[in-house]
Amino acid sequence: MKILVTGSAGFIGYHLSKRLLEAGNQVVGIDSINDYYDVRLKYARLETAGIHRNLVAKGQPVQSDRYPAYRFIQMHLEDRQALQNLFGTEKFDAVVNLAAQAGVRYSIENPYAYIDSNIVGFLNLLECVRHNPVRHFVYASSSSVYGGNTKTPFSEEDRVDNPVSLYAATKKSNELMAHVYSGLYGIPTTGLRFFTVYGPWGRPDMAPMLFAGAIREGRPIKVFNHGNLSRDFTYIDDIIEGMVRVIGKAPAPTQDRPIPAEVYNIGCGHPVQLMDFIHTLEQALGKNAQLQMMPMQQGDVHTTYADTTKLERDFGYRPQVSLAKGSLFSPNGTKNNKQQATMINSRKDLENYIRADRQRNIGSIGFLKYRLGLFMKSESCIAFHYLTALRHCEYYHNTRANLWHRLLACYWKIRLSRRGGKSKSQSA
Repeated sequence: MKILVTGSAGFIGYHLSKRLLEAGNQVVGIDSINDYYDVRLKYARLETAGIHRNLVAKGQPVQSDRYPAYRFIQMHLEDRQALQNLFGTEKFDAVVNLAAQAGVRYSIENPYAYIDSNIVGFLNLLECVRHNPVRHFVYASSSSVYGGNTKTPFSEEDRVDNPVSLYAATKKSNELMAHVYSGLYGIPTTGLRFFTVYGPWGRPDMAPMLFAGAIREGRPIKVFNHGNLSRDFTYIDDIIEGMVRVIGKAPAPTQDRPIPAEVYNIGCGHPVQLMDFIHTLEQALGKNAQLQMMPMQQGDVHTTYADTTKLERDFGYRPQVSLAKGSLFSPNGTKNNKQQATMINSRKDLENYIRADRQRNIGSIGFLKYRLGLFMKSESCIAFHYLTALRHCEYYHNTRANLWHRLLACYWKIRLSRRGGKSKSQSA
């Protein structure tokens, strides 16, 4: 299949594009690369997919040097003409819309950004799908559409006419718009209501990333509603597995359901108290959090809790990754690496950890393939070099025996930043 993935430099879009490519599909990714959060993270994601930053320019296709079937274009969904030209040229089999202005609290401060991207951009996509033979249009909705609902778990059959943020209102609007186009033009559409997605390469404005970074760096964590919140944390691998299954099976009209439009919850189905989540991170990182208790924020909801029965029934989807397992990730793509929070106080410790990192990430493929992988920017090599820089940062931070060690600490901190992220060890 040839699939358009919008928001492909984003958290979910990056992982989805990679999975689709590895399954043998052709993927065209587009992303505006806006500055809602640090664009270096978006470019770092693209780099691991073989799209180099120095080649990215508005409207110009960039061929991946890692995936022959992958091309990326910097493009705004609001650019109607550019979008129409893209659809006319590429002839997509399926479209997955993950591009949107994200963030609940941010929608209170910058409402126009949400209308431009989430409403105007979404309409432009629907019009392109309408005028081109696309077999399936899949789009990101959100658990925020449930708004102030108190009945849990949230079911697709529940009423969702009580949004508490503009972001939620735009996502509900997307569902209504997709339903109308399905009814008028017979376009198969599927909306996915995501529940608090986390994992490697995650958004830095989301709680898992914010909290993990604060704990590592010894900064206080703002705990809203004094910790009396629950979230249905869903690991990125589970999200991607569900999405891949949905993309491959478009809804078809039936006698009971003449309009080919569906909406599904996609979440873990196990809400976690915010304080329990923080304690899980503390255990994974080996450090205690500093808590700053805050009142409830505008636009927040008390609980998110997904009923995934419908998705399990239609696609056999069942989440597999628990919070305890999923919390052992590094922000820059290395998973389940509990040693990242360890103390390195001697040269011997440093050598032992680097040796273990090498064995875990590249040891099984041999030295020659490692060198080749480095040249090709393989994920395992990227992970290893990130960890190597991290270990050195921690070692020189903990020793700092002389001026030379202090200079080396600065050097490795720069290396770490260039590897795609800032130091999240105690050296930060």
